[in-house]
Amino acid sequence: MIHPTAIVDPGACLADDVEVGPFTVIGPDVEIGAGSRIGSHVVIKGPTRLGERTRIFQFASVGEDCQDKKYAGEPTRLVMGDDNVVREGVTLHRGTIQDRAETTIGSRNLFMAYAHVGHDCMIGDDCILANQVTLAGHVTLGDFSILGGLSAVHQFCHFGEHAMAGGGSIITKDTPAYVMINGNPAQVHGLNLIGLRRRGFSNEALKALGDAYRLVYRQGLTVEQALSTIRSRYSLPETETFVASIEESSRGIIR
Repeated sequence: MIHPTAIVDPGACLADDVEVGPFTVIGPDVEIGAGSRIGSHVVIKGPTRLGERTRIFQFASVGEDCQDKKYAGEPTRLVMGDDNVVREGVTLHRGTIQDRAETTIGSRNLFMAYAHVGHDCMIGDDCILANQVTLAGHVTLGDFSILGGLSAVHQFCHFGEHAMAGGGSIITKDTPAYVMINGNPAQVHGLNLIGLRRRGFSNEALKALGDAYRLVYRQGLTVEQALSTIRSRYSLPETETFVASIEESSRGIIR
């Protein structure tokens, strides 16, 4: 299952059925789960843990030292869940000791060609990063995030679950859950209604989220007034998530 031209360090731990393509290099302190397929000319550096059924295509760089100038060779980590797809030329960097010392990626995510995930990022489950999406260090993506091609996210930004960014978006503020954004600088353009319907959100939840969105973005209220009104009207999990994604913002939300 390992091509004879591949180099796998004795200190790496690969499940018995892992496939490794030609000219790939896997270093020490790398764990790769069962059912995974690693393409040709891939470099994986540890400490890194890849879950089951990981698929990595050619020329990807996974678990490399980060680009933070403060990094001095500390043994930080990259941890990924199951069923992730890493396409050609993707770069996924490990963390720094100035943060959690770990870059964390959930399960069932798709990283399209040449996407970059910087140090200490936290990515949830079922996210899509289209071609050449760039995440700076310390970025957080909620579950089911979608970022269009050539988008860039500033360091320390939070991108809420089920939110969507159009291609080429420049994101320098926090993005509330469930919304669509686009532009440079990015602005909010409504709820991600098509995505929410596809994922089975109820009509009740969609109506409540629509009202919540209007209170924040269309009624001329302060953020505090809008959130207080939302809480007084609704007690749904979806509206609580929307409110929390705004209340927990440290950089301020996209307006």
